[in-house]
Amino acid sequence: MRSTRAALGAISVLAAACGNGRDASIIQASGHVEATDVRLSAKVGGRLRAFDVHEGDAVKAGQELAHVNTTDLELLLAQARAERDQAVAELRLRLAGARPEEIRELEAQTAAAAADRDAARRDFERLQALLDRGSGTEKARDDAKTRLEMAAKRLEAAEQALLRARNGFRREEKDSARARVAALEARIAQVEQQIRDAVVASPLDGVVTEKIAEAGELLAASAPVAVVTNLAEPWLTVYVSEPDLGRIRLGQEADVTTDDGQHRKGRITFISPKAEFTPKNVQTRDERVKLVYKVKVGLKNADGLFKPGMPAEASFQAAEPAQ
Repeated sequence: MRSTRAALGAISVLAAACGNGRDASIIQASGHVEATDVRLSAKVGGRLRAFDVHEGDAVKAGQELAHVNTTDLELLLAQARAERDQAVAELRLRLAGARPEEIRELEAQTAAAAADRDAARRDFERLQALLDRGSGTEKARDDAKTRLEMAAKRLEAAEQALLRARNGFRREEKDSARARVAALEARIAQVEQQIRDAVVASPLDGVVTEKIAEAGELLAASAPVAVVTNLAEPWLTVYVSEPDLGRIRLGQEADVTTDDGQHRKGRITFISPKAEFTPKNVQTRDERVKLVYKVKVGLKNADGLFKPGMPAEASFQAAEPAQ
């Protein structure tokens, strides 16, 4: 009698297991479709001059979508180029040195100063001789000595000016002129880059899912203008309970089903290494207090079936346990 009761109990458990309709080798998880969103913005501020795209438009990588007015930047560029040209001219002047005409002029001034010094020396010597013979005065001799000293100083200054003209500018002055040219070249490159940054282009193939700004608006630097979503490679985010974690593998194929009954294949691309409580927006078959792990299932979306936020369910064939 006891064995009969045990047999009847086993049959009832088996019937209950079959009655719930679940295949123990299939892991099912529900979630929502997600995709990569890129917020497009201009690096420079200004008035949005043109923005002709609309939400839902398909765009290509590198396609120009919006332009910020660059009038002020173009004026800065013109000013920087003019300053660069002036700096280049000054550098050439320093490298060329003094003109031959300037050197000849300084040579003539030096010769005149030497002649004045020689005349002053002769006057001083003559007055000194008269004073020595008792026919001159000390004041006349002293005045002649002062004129001689002044003439000698003027000659020395003329000789130094001639030497400086012949030697040209110092190496440090030339290096300073080169550095100024380089600084202005960098400034020009910076403004040119800012003008290029005033163009907003899509970094990927996708669809404009949100248009944030309109033509004519005054934007701050880095203000977003649109959101482009990569709908070609979305993924389904689901949560798998801890007991099922060891039964799935990265790269494993999954069967994804939408609410309207359409089926697509996907592959597991990510399994979170950290557990978390079941998110409130995801319903699982197990208790809500149980820890679960986030799993991403990569999807192919050539026909545009999957859209961000769409609910779907993934089914995994449980992997064989390692021997």
